[in-house]
Amino acid sequence: MIPSDEDIRALHEKHAPTPEAFEAVYTHCRIVCAIAEQLLPRFPEPVDAALVRAGCLLHDLGVYRLYRDGVLDYKRYIRHGVLGHEILAEEGFPEELCRFCSCHTGMGVTRADVTGQGLPIPVADYVPGTPEERLVMYADKFHSKSAPPAFVSPESYAARVARFGDDKVALFQHLRDTVGDPDLAPLAARYAQNIV
Repeated sequence: MIPSDEDIRALHEKHAPTPEAFEAVYTHCRIVCAIAEQLLPRFPEPVDAALVRAGCLLHDLGVYRLYRDGVLDYKRYIRHGVLGHEILAEEGFPEELCRFCSCHTGMGVTRADVTGQGLPIPVADYVPGTPEERLVMYADKFHSKSAPPAFVSPESYAARVARFGDDKVALFQHLRDTVGDPDLAPLAARYAQNIV
């Protein structure tokens, strides 16, 4: 059951606590979708393009549950994937779609990451397992909902992910070597955002 773009937008509108939150999260999801669509022809495994599109548009739904009085709770941000998974499950979506929320964070969050870093999420592996999940996770690395929002160059993301270990750097580099880097300049111009 792959929802339409209109159905996904309605889900965002339903769960967004403010128009500003909707704008930040939904725009980010649309940008990630555009990046994934650019990378899709280069992906080395067969992928379901419609599933990738839905996964991109849904992946950050859980961020809405982290807003308090219009302010995003960055201290608990690691929970957004699990919260999005919960939202989609509550809405009756299949596990195949719910996993786009819980399995896109960083380069994947393992049990060892959860326990070793004392992360405030249930101990489990939150690692992409399908080609579609890997593509959504990878595309997500190239845009940030920071204030102000910005596109993230491959070099900047590689530097950011280094603090989580050499294994995460290697996973990111493997995807770069296999899929290549997206062309961020046209998207940055379209959305009037910087590349950092």
